[in-house]
Amino acid sequence: MSDPKEKIIFALDVDHFSEAQRWVRLLKDKVGIFKVGKQLFTHSGPKVVDMILQKGQKVFLDLKFHDIPNTVARAGEEATKLNVTMFNLHALGGFEMMKKAMEASRATAKDLGISKPLILAVTVLTSMDEAGLKEVGIQGPVLDEVERLATLALKAGIDGVVASPKEIGAIRKRCGEKFLIVTPGIRLPSEKKDDQKRTLSPKEAIQTGANYLVIGRPIKDAKDPIAAVQKIVEDISS
Repeated sequence: MSDPKEKIIFALDVDHFSEAQRWVRLLKDKVGIFKVGKQLFTHSGPKVVDMILQKGQKVFLDLKFHDIPNTVARAGEEATKLNVTMFNLHALGGFEMMKKAMEASRATAKDLGISKPLILAVTVLTSMDEAGLKEVGIQGPVLDEVERLATLALKAGIDGVVASPKEIGAIRKRCGEKFLIVTPGIRLPSEKKDDQKRTLSPKEAIQTGANYLVIGRPIKDAKDPIAAVQKIVEDISS
């Protein structure tokens, strides 16, 4: 994955199938993966995944599964059948939930003769800080919670985590070089943070150890989205 653009996951945070089509046409071959989240998937369903795949592009299915182990395992099977490159679940669902999802996805992929999707565990949402954690009954620094959940995900056989740029170094040290780190909350130095509270620039995130960068608004809200992508690629490469 030496090409910097392959590290970019574009967040298709739009509310209509036709809008998703427009962005895929525009950014086809400009980014590495297209992320389909709750809003778009709830509106359009699996057909939006099929549309992206038919364009020869990769999909990150960002539905953050979090339920009893059997339910998440069955959801993992269906995500695998969609032939996405990666999907995610919440680490707070626990060891058994993550382990069963991994096993179900692996078995489904083997039956279908396809590659198993990368499975990522969400640690602490980038919109949350220590005060937000305390509100839901989790005491202590954000970093401690992220490290604990990342370690649990590794133990369950999960491929990697979704985590804030600020925790990349600690996760890499704790979980090793093969453990994937997908990082939202990326902003160029000149940009506002919006509701992301723990951010880094693309270059900083990659240098710290991130494998992939999830980027939405800095591209989608730009006057020239193609130029914005190029600026991100240049920042990674500099």
